[in-house]
Amino acid sequence: MKLLTFQNSDGQLRLGALHADGVLDLARHLPSLPADLRTVIAQWQRWEAPLRSCLVERKSPDIELQSVRLCAPIPQPGKLLGTGMNYADHIAETGAPTPTDQVWFSMPSTAINGPFDPIQRPRVSEALDYEAELVMVIGQRCRHVPIERAREVIFGYCVGNDVSVRDWQLRTSQVFLGKSFDTHAPFGPWLTTADEIEDPHDLSIRCVVNGETRQNSNTRNMIFNCFAQIAHLSQVMTLEPGDVIFTGTPAGVGLGYRPPRYLRNGDVVRIEIEKLGAIEAKILDEATS
Repeated sequence: MKLLTFQNSDGQLRLGALHADGVLDLARHLPSLPADLRTVIAQWQRWEAPLRSCLVERKSPDIELQSVRLCAPIPQPGKLLGTGMNYADHIAETGAPTPTDQVWFSMPSTAINGPFDPIQRPRVSEALDYEAELVMVIGQRCRHVPIERAREVIFGYCVGNDVSVRDWQLRTSQVFLGKSFDTHAPFGPWLTTADEIEDPHDLSIRCVVNGETRQNSNTRNMIFNCFAQIAHLSQVMTLEPGDVIFTGTPAGVGLGYRPPRYLRNGDVVRIEIEKLGAIEAKILDEATS
């Protein structure tokens, strides 16, 4: 099942499902369905069967996919977290040592962006970079999750771009500000439920900038895979339904080129992950007033 959040012609956010190359407007068919995907995930035992029945019973979509604005599937997650230095080839291109422990940072909700919305190139930096990433979404409240049971708490997966402002990221040992600019955490285009992904650690992942492939790897190359990430994080904090986790990026980022190849106004960045779809954004200079 591929669940999504979209904006209708009146500007309202609605829940939908990808269906027959279009969108089912779920509230039309399930009027008592909660209005946000985060709540639906928290109440999944109640809503899974009705949602699956709805998809079976409806033979055609309600809306053409190209006629709606897709938003981040979960516009306001309780937590938005990212891990760094998690692909061996990416570590090699940066010249950094391989971490012996997981490296984590948080991002503010204001960084969240729709999967096809423009990304701001901030006025305070010339070092805007892309990072193709698998995103996972937590499905149940959990703490101290054993690695062998971590799969059970993942609700689903998205495509993400952990847009990074390198000079702000690297000027101190704390990367938070460089990962926190507005519009710099787009993900989507929808949330693919975990039952559709047999192995999240065997998915091709690519980043294409202006038609040129810059990153081309596979999620099997993670140092700490999704299950290890959940086991580690849940020792520290309670993970909750709808929490969003960016899982790291492979080699090919702009910083890794000599000289670096940072994004400029007008560039188009596309991130693709096998079985999950693609997101795409145009880079636009931040307005000066």
